[in-house]
Formats: sequence, C-alpha cells, structure tokens
Amino acid sequence: MTRRVVLAALTSALFLLGVDTAVAGGIGSNGSRDVEASGDSSGRVLQSRITFNVKGAAPSKDGGPITSNAVDWEPPACWYEPYWKAKDFKTYTEANWSMYESVGGDPVGIADDKARYKGGHPYKDFNVDKNDEGMWWVAVTNPKMKDDPAANDCKRKPFWVDNGENPGVPQAIDTETLAGLAHQRTVVPPTRVSLAPNGKSTVNAPTWVWLDKGTFKPVSVTASLPGTGLWATTTAKPVSLHLDPGTEDAESLPASGECVINDDGSIGEPYARGKAELTPPCGVRYLRSSGDGSYGLEATLTWDISWEGAGGTGGDLPSGTFATTTEVAVQEYQAVNR
Repeated sequence: MTRRVVLAALTSALFLLGVDTAVAGGIGSNGSRDVEASGDSSGRVLQSRITFNVKGAAPSKDGGPITSNAVDWEPPACWYEPYWKAKDFKTYTEANWSMYESVGGDPVGIADDKARYKGGHPYKDFNVDKNDEGMWWVAVTNPKMKDDPAANDCKRKPFWVDNGENPGVPQAIDTETLAGLAHQRTVVPPTRVSLAPNGKSTVNAPTWVWLDKGTFKPVSVTASLPGTGLWATTTAKPVSLHLDPGTEDAESLPASGECVINDDGSIGEPYARGKAELTPPCGVRYLRSSGDGSYGLEATLTWDISWEGAGGTGGDLPSGTFATTTEVAVQEYQAVNR
C-alpha cells in the first residue's frame, strides 16, 4: 500500500470519526501537516482558522493590496495558534498512529510522540481530562507566504495552553500578529483622478488634478480567531496624493508632487471656468508635446494604517501606497501671427 493511499484511507477514517480533516493539525517535527504530505507522521499545517472581514472597499478589478512603505516590515510567514480541543487531538493522532503502524510506519517517531502526548512526558492522555480548560496549539503557515523561507521557522511540536494563559512562545498568535495579517489583506480602490482639461493637455498650460470629496473612504479589515476572543481591526485612511508626470519634460504642482488631503476629504481643487491661467493646488505642467503618443501620469495615494484589537491593544502599522496610471496626451498650441 502506497503512502498516498494510506493518507487517503486515513482521511476517510477521520471523516467517519467526525474529525475536521480540513483543519487537522497532525503531529510531526514541526507540529504541523499538509494534505499533500507523503504519509509519515510529520508534515505541515497550511490552513489557519483565522477569518477576515473587509469593510469599506467595493470590489474592483483595478484596485488591489497596498504596498508597505516600510522596507524592513512584513507580516509573519508562520505562527502558532490554538487549534485542537483535547479529545479531537487524541482522536486524530491515535488514528494517525494506527494507520501508519499498520503499514510499517516510523516506529521511532511514533514512539517519541506516544511518550510526549500519551505517556506523561510531559502530557498524559492528550490532556483529555482538561478538554474544556485549554487547547492544543500548532504551527500554521501564512498562505500568502508559503514559499518564503521564513515559513519554515515554526518548528515547535503541538503544545498545550490553558484558557486565558499566555503561551509565552515566540511567534504565538496575538492581536498584533492578527493586525499584521489584516494589513496584508487590505485592498483599496484604484486611484482614479479627475483631470482638466480632460482629453488633451496643452504644452505650458497647467493640467488640474483632483479627487472629489468622498471618492476615497477608510477601508477596514478585521482578522479574528473563532472561539478564542482574539481579534484585530486595521483601518486604512487616505492622506495624500503624489503625482509623477511620466516625463522629465514636466513640472509637478506643487513642486514636490505631494498633494495633501483637504479638511473635507478631497484632494486638490476642481477646475472651473476662469481658472485657466491660475496655478492649481494639485496638478502638472507639461513642457513638451507627447507627439502621437501620451505620457503616463502616475497618481499614488498614500494610506495611513492604524489598528485596534482585543484587550484594548492597538497602535500604528506602516503606511502603504497604491498607484494608478492615466495616459495624458499633450499637444503644442500653434499660434499664427499676422
């Protein structure tokens, strides 16, 4: 019997036993498993029980996740989280042992695990007498970073934690970790700016750029771990717009290219009749025609991100950006002197 067939048989057996194999965390050198594992008693858990709830961002094919402005920051690639009630852990593990032993599985590894989880070194009978007093914690991998070398850093075997206690283990899930995972899943709408003139700009004449009030609203993502009371909500708020004209033959208005957000939530100022000769608070001035082509005006919106979580926790996370490019054709006005 092949190991893959053994794993399929084990999954069927666990289904009959009522164990949720979709989130089962098997025993191994890193305390986790993979549904595509080779069939031994090690393996990996890839599927976390963390859920995410998004508010404020309507789905858009042109939107997407923001890019963090902090080069030295990234969300965790793996962590430990509460996963099993004691009785479920026992059911899964003993079925695992039995199946592998029946086809000549690893007797050394199974013997070590039996001593650890059943024989009292340090746990006795999987802590089933404390079934409602705590949970088994296991290693899980961030699905968005499963190919990252850091995803293999969580090597600790499953361990027991009583309810309400801090596991005291590096990389154990907490509200700040949840906030980082929510940050990674923050999706914002595209940065669609309004332009005047809308169509073709003219060399040396200012092109007005603005975002109307209410175009961009805060976006929040809540990450929570069911049954634990652990949750964290990140909120991203737009704060400024940066313009890159797409050519060196242009001037940004203001010169820094940074257009700050107004008190009413808008950015820049809409063009109106009679303002053609004025300098816009946000815009560009092209100095050369784009000929038969166009310039890619890149508008990058910066989002500040804060978070709050269970137990009164909270703070700030690295700000992020999202850019959208608009093609601008620039013509050279031809004057005729008589």
